[in-house]
Amino acid sequence: MSQSPEDHAASQAEPTRASRDFARTQRRRERVPTAPVSRADVAGAAFLFGTGPGRGLIAREWPHMALPMVLGVLGLALANFSIRPIIAPLLALLASALLFVARFTSTYEESRDHSTAVRMALMGASIGIPLFIYGYAIGIWASSGVVPWVQALALLVTISLLATVTESGRLAGMLTAQVAMWSGVTWVSHFGAGMLSLLIGGVIAVAAYLRQREIDLKVRLAVEEGVRIQTRAEEILADYEETGQGWFWETDRRGLITYISRPVAEVLGRKVDNFIGRPFAELFNLSEKSGEGERTLAFHLSARSSFSELAVRAAVYDEERWWSVTGRPTYDAFNNFQGFRGSGTDLTEKRRSQEHASRLAHFDSLTGLSNRFQMSQTLEKILTAPNEQNRACAVFLLDLDRFKQVNDTLGHPAGDALLKQVAQRLERVIGTVGRVGRLGGDEFQVILAGKIAREQLAHLAERIIEQISQAYSIDGSRVMIGGSVGIALAPDDGVTSEALIRNADLALYAAKDGGRGRFHFYAADLHSDAEERRQLEEDLRDAITQGDLELYYQPVVQTATERITGFEALLRWNHPQHGFISPAKFVPIAEDAGLIVSIGEWALRTACQDLAKWPSDVRVAVNVSPLQFANPALPSMVTSALASAGVEPDRLELEITESVFLGDDTGTEAMFRSLKGIGVRLALDDFGTGYSSLGYLKRAPFDKIKIDQSFVRGATQAGSRNGAIIASIVSLAEALGMETTAEGVETLDELDLVRMLGCSHVQGYIYERPLSAPATLTRLATGLMAIARGPRSARAARQAMLRRVVLDHAGHRYNGTVRNMSLTGALIEGLWNVPAGTIFRIQLSDGHIVTATCRWASDDRMGVEFSQPLRLDEDGRIAAVAIKSTLAPLPDPLANQRKVG
Repeated sequence: MSQSPEDHAASQAEPTRASRDFARTQRRRERVPTAPVSRADVAGAAFLFGTGPGRGLIAREWPHMALPMVLGVLGLALANFSIRPIIAPLLALLASALLFVARFTSTYEESRDHSTAVRMALMGASIGIPLFIYGYAIGIWASSGVVPWVQALALLVTISLLATVTESGRLAGMLTAQVAMWSGVTWVSHFGAGMLSLLIGGVIAVAAYLRQREIDLKVRLAVEEGVRIQTRAEEILADYEETGQGWFWETDRRGLITYISRPVAEVLGRKVDNFIGRPFAELFNLSEKSGEGERTLAFHLSARSSFSELAVRAAVYDEERWWSVTGRPTYDAFNNFQGFRGSGTDLTEKRRSQEHASRLAHFDSLTGLSNRFQMSQTLEKILTAPNEQNRACAVFLLDLDRFKQVNDTLGHPAGDALLKQVAQRLERVIGTVGRVGRLGGDEFQVILAGKIAREQLAHLAERIIEQISQAYSIDGSRVMIGGSVGIALAPDDGVTSEALIRNADLALYAAKDGGRGRFHFYAADLHSDAEERRQLEEDLRDAITQGDLELYYQPVVQTATERITGFEALLRWNHPQHGFISPAKFVPIAEDAGLIVSIGEWALRTACQDLAKWPSDVRVAVNVSPLQFANPALPSMVTSALASAGVEPDRLELEITESVFLGDDTGTEAMFRSLKGIGVRLALDDFGTGYSSLGYLKRAPFDKIKIDQSFVRGATQAGSRNGAIIASIVSLAEALGMETTAEGVETLDELDLVRMLGCSHVQGYIYERPLSAPATLTRLATGLMAIARGPRSARAARQAMLRRVVLDHAGHRYNGTVRNMSLTGALIEGLWNVPAGTIFRIQLSDGHIVTATCRWASDDRMGVEFSQPLRLDEDGRIAAVAIKSTLAPLPDPLANQRKVG
């Protein structure tokens, strides 16, 4: 039966784990000393083998018994001046000589682990036989009458006591010696009595053995229980040490290590033996003074006081490792200090977790910058400094422009990568001058301590915007964003963190309203602007709910036939109090408030409903925001709107801006395929004003390119390159099989130019202003032919004023008043019925005289044309009438605050 890969892996893993556990257990057992198991460990061993050294039946000192036995024989012989009968002393001396054999039997017994029978035989030969013969010999000697029984018994008692002493701790040997010797004495008087004494001695020996065996069993059980308890404690201690959860240590009175757990020694890269006898302080890195724990530890060791959970750094130099150490002094029975004993645990992971938690609490996890809490603490610390002079600072609030489009088109991972790069650029720009933080999303904050001139802050803000606006590379895609900066100063713009942040936020909104990619200093009038913006947002929500938004439609005319081929749907809001509000004002509010998606869906459905009432050969174009385009539900939304209105898909044209091409995203191509699968037309809106490459035109299935009105404006002026740009766009579109629409055509000259350059369609005031839905129906009822109506050329921008001038004609001087003026002419009051073609010399200001020709006159007004166009100064005003003074202008305290970068 074959094994699956998973079973095979499990079978391989189990032996590995088992081997690991076995190795750990084996190491633990090696550390726990155990006595060898032998026959001497059975119950009754104390009776058989004794409790003395060598644990043998025959004591090593037994051969020494020969000397007192010989001396006893000589003593009896000298005391009685007789050795008769000669057999008695000879037998006694023979018995003494036999004791010398015990030297060899004792050695032989200890040489190996013999059976009990062999050992008993050796004991009988070494102890029993010699003492039996000796007792028998002394008994014969006393029975002969030569030696008194009193002397014989004294000698036998003496030898008996010496035998007991020599075999002390060996009950079997002692009984054998006593029974054998006294049985020999009894044997002399009566054979039966001798046998009886041997029997009684044997019974006593058996009884003693059984009693001793019972005692040994109890002692054995008690010892085994104690060993089990000790072994269990040692194994638990060893397991605890092996798992790394903790370790133990002990020192002597001099502070030298007497015990240390093996895992700790391994962590320090040495063996346990290398630490024994070394100072306890060598376990720690005391040189760096990395914490208060080291100093406290040294204090406790010197003061011999207990300590608990002191954090110390281990003496490991290739990594940072921390231990928690606990210890107490130990004393002997006489209250003498013996040293310290304690334990320790590893604090490394706990400290890392604490540091990580602390970092999460104070730093942004994505960018590594300070988070909102840390920035708030930094600002609060500056604003509450003891010295009032140290409370000055500047706060920059930075918001990324078009960042949401990156998230919507490339995805949130790409947005996160972009935020990291932005954070790195901000840190490079700010350096050590201030602190950079991320407040959340795409909002950043910079705090600059100290009083800094506004000019320097403005320069720094420009550098920040410049750096952020450089191209980014995200997953192989080129991404462009921008940034807006709001600046507030303390104490000028607030003395509390709440006020300062609020005012910097107002300045940020002002920068974004000014066109984004700018910086703005806080000014007092921004509060009213913020309130107006908030009120507009509330009113916009009400307008969406109550249906107060409208769609106006501007005709799109084919240049070749001057027939209306479609309309572009334009969003309008007629406010109850403020009248019509420009989309440029309320659309950004809708985007910031998250209302643009719902407004876009409403516009799509409303445009399709209005389209159903128009002629079948007329289309409608609806703008699609990047947020809508990134919504996977857009195709189903378009299908639903078309089906609900009952119109053909090719009559709907979706206008898409270049911002959807922030990255080469497969989702973008999938969305194009889905929309083209429905059958709708696609138009590229505001072409040339975005920041993407032309590569997307190869893949995106556009039907039309709309030329932005910024290229049409001024295209007819001499020296303008706009015409060449328009021609290039038209050629590109024709090569790709696309139509072109020129937006914002307002004069006949512009219409002639775009028609000559080959634009297929025109849209602008030259044909029609945007019409309401009812007005559009009325206009379509008159037919599809369009007639161009408007000025031949664009009039130069005029500057309204009320300025007195002097006019000179043929030596006659006249006083007049200039009502408005452009670079090429002016409207003048004060002279009646001036003939057209009259030439005047007009003194506009001191030292500035121009020649002008009257082109028309009505009552006391006339329009004049300058012979030479005037010029603008660096502030964008007409230089000839700019107010000049010989005195330097007084500085405006709000001038820098109102500057927009």
